[in-house]
Amino acid sequence: HSSQSNQVTSMKFASFPRRAVLLCTLLMAAGVHAQQDTANWPNRPIRIVLAGSSGAGGDIFARLVATPLQKILNQPVVVEPKPGANGIIAADMVAKAPADGYTLLFAPSSTILINPMMHSKLPYNTEKDLTPIVQVGAAGILLVANPSMGFKNLADMVAYAKANPGKLAYGSWGNGSSGHLAMEGIKAKYGLVMPHVPYKTLSTEVMDIIGNNIGVGFADIASPVPHIREGRLTALGTTGSRRWPATQNVARLTEQGFKFDADGWYGIFAPAGTPQVIIDRLNAEISRLQQTEEVRSKIEGQNMSVPASQTAKQFAESIKADAALWQGLASTVDLKDK
Repeated sequence: HSSQSNQVTSMKFASFPRRAVLLCTLLMAAGVHAQQDTANWPNRPIRIVLAGSSGAGGDIFARLVATPLQKILNQPVVVEPKPGANGIIAADMVAKAPADGYTLLFAPSSTILINPMMHSKLPYNTEKDLTPIVQVGAAGILLVANPSMGFKNLADMVAYAKANPGKLAYGSWGNGSSGHLAMEGIKAKYGLVMPHVPYKTLSTEVMDIIGNNIGVGFADIASPVPHIREGRLTALGTTGSRRWPATQNVARLTEQGFKFDADGWYGIFAPAGTPQVIIDRLNAEISRLQQTEEVRSKIEGQNMSVPASQTAKQFAESIKADAALWQGLASTVDLKDK
């Protein structure tokens, strides 16, 4: 019996090295395959999931980047709009996508910064499941009104809302959007009663203001500009740290007494775990693109400024700083009941 036991034990130990060698071989092969995949990236189309609707500011800026980027990468770069829930639908899709560099998120700052403040149970963890790549553009948002309201600035809107409590509704592109948060801050400062009408898409909101179905609302910095120029909308003010290229004659809200200097932006993100070499290449290529005269002029033509070049790590750090600014405003209002 002792002899049989020793024989079995010997067989077990004899087989262990072979199993270990096989496992190591498989792991090495997987590692080589992963390195080859990264080295060959991209070798098929890249999808940019847009947290927004077709024709709105995000769509405009996503395509400003995607069109020249596909020439550099020699692969199609397809923008796929996924509107709704202030970007939660799009962000969730990308957070759960393979971390291989072929599915990216293009989102406004409100999707990244405000949604975690608004929703305690997001279907993903913004900080853990999404990796920042690069910032695209920098700007505020526009407060606009239907011309029939007769408003010329923030003071006009405040005076009307005070004289007519509950009668002036305002629009935004969803609960938790930067437009929602900014107007709730204005309401808190001036003691206004203004119902909030959240829209699924920004373009629908803008068209409803033009159609006088709703009197005022915050919109992105780009898509309302043609309507302002043609008299279909009146710009009452902008948020942000400066006046913006295409609306130099529109005073900032800070200049009008409501101080809020945080700039909005668009950002490109990847699923967590995406190889760093892919993150770094995308950051470098898109940062360089934004500094070219062709792309810079197009971004500024759409009423945004081009941000200073940052590494992906620096962009991630700036997101944390911006979150503190928005948290400061959010602390003055109770958004979850709005």
